[in-house]
Amino acid sequence: MSNVPADLKYTKSHEWVRVAGDVATVGITDHAQQELTDIVFCEVPTVGKTLKAGEPAAVVESVKTASDIYTPVSGEVIEANTALADNPALVNQAPFGEGWFFKVRLSAPAEVAGLMTPEEYSTQISGH
Repeated sequence: MSNVPADLKYTKSHEWVRVAGDVATVGITDHAQQELTDIVFCEVPTVGKTLKAGEPAAVVESVKTASDIYTPVSGEVIEANTALADNPALVNQAPFGEGWFFKVRLSAPAEVAGLMTPEEYSTQISGH
């Protein structure tokens, strides 16, 4: 069973968002990292890049497949987790901790309300 922290918001494409003030931290869920299996490469967006909700922002490759990571919210990238370049396994080891991908200064905070609740996301993945 996948871990679904109650203090986060989720997307149908398995990203999570943690909002603190006007900054959103983005990563992929425990369920996603389990489905991908061993992650061998991560590409994170560059600091200063402006993202629009729903567009590809990062790339993750596992021994199984490569996938785009979509930004759940719009804004400017203010920090990227460069540690993933040296140790992409952090996503497997701590998907909600050290395995985060990037931080965005929200340009449209109302978008967060449209994301899935932990209960809704748990229902989505319960069939897997």
